[in-house]
Amino acid sequence: MRFMMIVNATKDSEAGIPPSQELIDAMMSYNEELIKAGVLVAADGLHPSSNAIRITYPEPGGKPRIADGPFAEAKEMIAGYTMIEVNSREEAIEWALRMPDPHGFGEGRIELRQVFEPEDLTDDADSIARERALREQLKQS
Repeated sequence: MRFMMIVNATKDSEAGIPPSQELIDAMMSYNEELIKAGVLVAADGLHPSSNAIRITYPEPGGKPRIADGPFAEAKEMIAGYTMIEVNSREEAIEWALRMPDPHGFGEGRIELRQVFEPEDLTDDADSIARERALREQLKQS
């Protein structure tokens, strides 16, 4: 089971203020624990939304629209993520609870979401096999 820990942005992260060295060190230690446990898939911080591009589809069958950031409401933005692969929802929660406060000021907020597996979306064996083959290609590249 894969889960994504989504770290919500704050006013500081949206302003491009980097984390303290203490917080960087704490996150590195946490990521090392995830690696040692064999559960880390990916973990990255994101640039503020002032550097982002939003693509929307306002009309069915219509052309997509592009908007440059920044976007309103920092609490609705994502500052980073950690993707883990674990055996249960409970294990994912345990790992999420061990993450240091992502912003270090008591403002951290983490959303834990399970990632869909191909079988969750379709019963079509060809689609499932195709998705699995794509994932294997990705691992090998």
